[in-house]
Amino acid sequence: MLRSIKKNRMLLALVATASMVVMSCSRKTATNIPPPANQSGNHPGIQVQLNVPAPMRDGVQLRADVFTPDGPGPFPVLLSRTPYDKETPGTIESGIAGAEQGFIMVNMDVRGRYHSPGFWAPFKYEINDGYDSVEWAAKLPKSDGKVGMWGGSYVGATQWLAAVSDPPHLAGICPEVTAQDYYKDWAYQNGALQQWFAQSWATQTSSDALWQQANFTFTAAGYVPSTRSPETGLLTRPGQTSMTDPLNYIKVLPLSNYTTLVTPPSAGNAGLKALEPWYLDWLAHPSDDAYWQQWSISKDYSRIHVPAFIIGGWYDLFLGGSLENYEGVKAHGGSADARNDVRLMIEPGGHSGSGTKVGAFDLGPNAAINAFQMMLDWYKHLFLGQTNAVSQWQPVRYFQMGTNVWQQSSAWPPPQVGAVAYYLHSAGKANTDSGNGSLSAQVNDPNANAASDRFVYDPADPAPTLGGSMCCDGADVPNGIQDQRPDESRPDVLVFTTPALQKNLDVTGPVSMTLYVSSSTPDTDFTAVLVDVAPDGSDHNIATGILRMRYRDQDYTKATFMTPGQIYKINVDIWATSNVFLAGHRLRVDVSSSNFPRWDRNLNTQESPESGSHFVNATNTIYHDAAHPSSLDLPVMPQ
Repeated sequence: MLRSIKKNRMLLALVATASMVVMSCSRKTATNIPPPANQSGNHPGIQVQLNVPAPMRDGVQLRADVFTPDGPGPFPVLLSRTPYDKETPGTIESGIAGAEQGFIMVNMDVRGRYHSPGFWAPFKYEINDGYDSVEWAAKLPKSDGKVGMWGGSYVGATQWLAAVSDPPHLAGICPEVTAQDYYKDWAYQNGALQQWFAQSWATQTSSDALWQQANFTFTAAGYVPSTRSPETGLLTRPGQTSMTDPLNYIKVLPLSNYTTLVTPPSAGNAGLKALEPWYLDWLAHPSDDAYWQQWSISKDYSRIHVPAFIIGGWYDLFLGGSLENYEGVKAHGGSADARNDVRLMIEPGGHSGSGTKVGAFDLGPNAAINAFQMMLDWYKHLFLGQTNAVSQWQPVRYFQMGTNVWQQSSAWPPPQVGAVAYYLHSAGKANTDSGNGSLSAQVNDPNANAASDRFVYDPADPAPTLGGSMCCDGADVPNGIQDQRPDESRPDVLVFTTPALQKNLDVTGPVSMTLYVSSSTPDTDFTAVLVDVAPDGSDHNIATGILRMRYRDQDYTKATFMTPGQIYKINVDIWATSNVFLAGHRLRVDVSSSNFPRWDRNLNTQESPESGSHFVNATNTIYHDAAHPSSLDLPVMPQ
């Protein structure tokens, strides 16, 4: 996995380490700590044990590093279970830093990854292994029997999947930037495959899978753009193996022909079947069937019995899951402790960056946080009864962009938010930002009275991804906050904009679009990007959404195709934000049918886009007359 985004600028940051942007409840490590431990034994004030065996119910013994404070104890335990190598410098530092503050810290490689034996498949073993790992950790020497879990992305998934099994000694979780349903919010989003994430993650994880199976003598560190060969375009480690550049494969159809490694016999489809069969499983299950439902957190929140401190990000690819997990546990958690002590914090970046900069924009010094220390302080309150700044926050804390300050609320969305619709209008030519598309709080606009706008979506020339909730370093496909004008110059993008705002507009909460649409084909996608336009004409993305029309009824268990030419009313979920559109700025929404390679291209046929290879153009129409009031639906805070 990615060793250090700041040092190496690697592609997929999914490591549970205190120094990582996305994989842990950590942004900064403690200062004045001893040098990282490289062997078992005594270290100043801490007992370090590496590769301690942890037996699972089927006899497999996973490996964990244990950092125990000196002194009689007992101490609570904080457990992190990662597929990205428990012995990266950041995870070792987090173990030492947490032990210095009075916790037994346990960093464990999940089954089939790095030092732990067995076979790894995403999510498959995490429920049972999570239960067994918690109960094993609770019995460690000097443990007081309370176990908390922490970490982000997949390391957050290991927490939720452990929590649904309800291990008796699990007393809290701190999942960061992670999902609630591995179909709806991990592999797919509103029916569309998260192609860039799926393929780049397959490349990243395949190197360790190869090491596991072939005993190659190298450590998988992930996809490293800085080591790409200018001659071949391949990513290399001298004398070892080569990982493909995902950009070279994004337009390859069918998607099953993606390849992660170029070293025979692990290249091509055979390599995927041998090393990363889960990627092919994802493609084979494009609807929300039993394959996905076996791991869904959101199907029954009554299984969650412990307090949770949930951390998400406005530009995180799992933002929807973070919000739904908070709301689901608060409403339906299986105990009073879970319902009453669930907390939510939304930072700016998530997988799209930490610190002050998210994509191309610097959000100022307020944006930087030390989430690792926040996690420790929350557990000090939860397990030790300490009062600190974190314990005194309101249940919801979020970063408000535009003003770039932190806000708090008793609930999400804030109870004072009101729904405001901005209606789409044009004089018949909303294509591009030089067109005549407009937004207004009025249903009718006599100066822009065309009934509809249309564009041609060509899968061979999709609108490129410009930022948003991408994973993870932004070196190859820009992530986070980016200027949208290159896309807004395309004729297949409809652009609707308000006049300059006379006063600040605080948009905080869930965002969506109500659209009346038709297509010349039986299936297509509709995408939307909420945009903030500055007085100088520059603009940037605030939130983004997609809907695959075969799932327009939001029943993701089966495909229902369109009748070409028929008008359908749909809702495009754009997730959520908190952004103040400042006076003098303009509010904008861009509507199209692609955002690639973030999501796979709809082929506009009845074939599955995940297994098909034939595509046709679609003429897509957005209606906005009196009978079809298409609108951008915003949550607005009162002034």
